[in-house]
This record gives sequence, structure tokens and C-alpha cells, in this order.
Amino acid sequence: MTHVFHRNPKTQLPRAVRGEGIYLIDADGKRYLDASGGAAVSCLGHSHPDVVAAIKNQLDVLPYAHSAFFTNDAVEELADFLVERAPGDLQHVYFVSGGSEAVEAALKLARQYFVDTNQPSKHIFIARRQSYHGNTLGALGIGGNAWRRAPFLPLLTESYHVSPCYAYRDQLAGESEDAYAQRLADELENTILELGPENVAAFVAEPVVGATAGVLPPVAGYLKKIRDVCDRHGVLLIFDEVMCGMGRTGHLFACAEDGVAPDIITIAKGLGAGYQPIGAMLASDKIYQAILAGSGYFQHGHTYMSHATACAGALAVQKVIERDNLLQNVRERGEQLHSELRTALGSHPNVGDIRGRGLFTGIELVADKQSKATLDPALKTHAKMKAVAQSLGLLMYPGGGTIDGVQGDHILLAPPFICTAEDISRIVELLTQTIHQVLPVHAS
Repeated sequence: MTHVFHRNPKTQLPRAVRGEGIYLIDADGKRYLDASGGAAVSCLGHSHPDVVAAIKNQLDVLPYAHSAFFTNDAVEELADFLVERAPGDLQHVYFVSGGSEAVEAALKLARQYFVDTNQPSKHIFIARRQSYHGNTLGALGIGGNAWRRAPFLPLLTESYHVSPCYAYRDQLAGESEDAYAQRLADELENTILELGPENVAAFVAEPVVGATAGVLPPVAGYLKKIRDVCDRHGVLLIFDEVMCGMGRTGHLFACAEDGVAPDIITIAKGLGAGYQPIGAMLASDKIYQAILAGSGYFQHGHTYMSHATACAGALAVQKVIERDNLLQNVRERGEQLHSELRTALGSHPNVGDIRGRGLFTGIELVADKQSKATLDPALKTHAKMKAVAQSLGLLMYPGGGTIDGVQGDHILLAPPFICTAEDISRIVELLTQTIHQVLPVHAS
């Protein structure tokens, strides 16, 4: 009997009692290799002594002070750290408690920017199908996750969606990456023109799509082309790096790999690595100055924004990542992971695509490798994968509805940045066992 309203009340969950590095341990003493960091959160693994010490020290000094009355050292130092490393003109940081809150803040800031600059008709947001931007109503309203949106459609603000950058399924035979990227950019531009540039506030996109579509990296040139489209029509570009950012792809900000800077960026998961709830929105100086010159304040706020203990924990996380050169490890271990996955599973008839950047990897499962036909959604293959993997002591993050909210199954891997070469090989070994158990290869 539990009085906790769990996200799936029909499922009886094991009770986690301890975390040690890349492992979680349950009440029965069983160890689980956390190959997804929960939902791409635990980038330093569990119980890192430096982070724990920083949080304890902050609790001794100042656990919390409301941001309407005070700033604090932890929030100022973390903001300085992020701005010094952020791309483009992102000079101002707004700290919240998680990814959905960060996206809500970004949407409100984008709208207020246009109100304060005497462009009040600009209110429409465009995003992409098979995207995910959070579970609060504003974030869900712009998101393209059909399954999550469906029950709440009457409550959601209208938004518009264009095609994702989904090369495995949508790049045409004989079409170059540049031509494919241009086709997608043209679709965005045509959508802006149809809606009227005077009405469109922002385009919102994950530079590397996360859990909804199973890790979709952009093709070369795509992000630059959409940046150009937004600039031509006075549309803000918002990058949602809640899942793909903060080192997950091997770069602190995922968009830096593509040489593109947005007007607003949102971060969370890897920012605090799960040690405290925290997220953030970074805004350009252009937007910040417009707010100052307009209404003079941002009409938004949360009780726990700029939380001293959360910021102290996040700063410790980021300092460890930098001190220990873990982004280099992410890139190296990511190459190893993709290579070993292709060796172990590349010929499996139900493994259609292995993709990603750094330690952010998606495996798309299919019924037929040649036609890319999907597995029957009624089989719930992704759910079976999760259960079997957990029974083997492997935690990974699977998903269904990869293509359109109904069709498609994938597995997402996002192991901690501290993984060794041996850890990666063990992940591949356990995942291979899982896939062969759920989708056995039959001899012809």
C-alpha cells in the first residue's frame, strides 16, 4: 500500500535506497546500471562527493532566500559561469526549478519582448512535430508530442508545427543533406509567410531532439538555415536544450557544435544532474535591454526561482565537469558507444537506425530493416524492452510513437559523463541481451 500518487499507479516500483556512481541500488540490494541517467539527468552519476559537499555547505550558510527580496552568491556565481561559456549574446540567466518552467519562462519572455517593442500582434509560436518541450500547459501547447497533448487539447494555446529534421525517415533518396536542410527551412519560411511574419513570435526547437523521437541530430547546415529564416522575418529563435544540453552531446551547449546561437535557450536536466531541482533560461542582451526600456520588469516569477541550494549544487556539478575534462570523455565514450552498438546490433533485423551525438544515443526499432516498417504498436515493444532490461540490471529510457505519436519504437541511452570504457561495453552487452530476448533473431 502506498499513498504516493505515482505516474503509473498500476505499476509496483522497486524502492531505490542508494546511489553509487553509475549504479542505483534497490531495497533488496539489486544493482542497476543507470544507462539513461534517469531521463538524461544524472550526468555525474549518483552521490558525487564534491556535489554533495557543496550542497551541505550551502545549507549551513543559506538554504533559501526569496528572489523578490535578495540575490545570493550561489546564483550570481552560477550565472557568471554559464554566461562566460554560452554562445552568442546570451548574457542573462533566469533560474527556475526545471525544464518545463524554463520553457514557460522562455515563451512568456518572447511574448513580452514583442509587447515591450510595440509589436503586440506577434503571438504565434511555431515548433516541430515529434518534439517535446515540457508538461505544463504552455510548454505542452507548443510541443509536438501527440500522445502527451491529446487529453489536454481543449486547454492548450494554439500553435503550429512543421516537420522535424528526421533524416532516417524523411531525407529523400539521392537528396543531399544540404538540400534536405533547405527543404525544411523552406517549409518553416512558408509557414511564417502563411501566418504572417507580423504575427509570429518565435520558432522553438530542440537542437537534438530527445525522448519523443528517440534522439534526432540535425543534418549539417539545418540549424544555420532556420536561424537565417528567423532573422529574415523578425522571428525569435528559441532552442530547448533541456535534455540535449549541458554537455550531453559533448559540448556544454548542444547548438555550439553547429555554430548557431539562439535568442533564448532553455536548460535543465544536466545543469544540476539531479542533485537539486533546477532549470534555467538564458536570454540575449537584446531582449534584456528591450524589457528594461519597455515595461522595466519581466512579468513572471516562481517561489523557488534562484534557489540558493539548487544553484550551489548546479555550480558544483558544472565545475566538476570542467575540472575533470568530462566533455572530452563524453565525446570519446560516445564514439565508443556508437561503434560498439553498430558492431553488436547493426545487423539485427529489427534495429533500423543507431544515431546521436556524444553520450546521447537513440536506437530505432523496426519490423523490417529494408522497408523501415514499424513494429505493431499493440505489441508495446518499447515497454517490454524497459522491463527486460531492468530485470537484467540495466536502466534505459525507451519510447513509443516515435514517428507520429502512435507508430514506432525506440530506445534512448544517456549514460553518465563519468563512464569508463568498461562501463560502455557493459551497457552494450546488457542492451544486446535485452534486444535479443525481446526480439530474438530466428535462423532462416
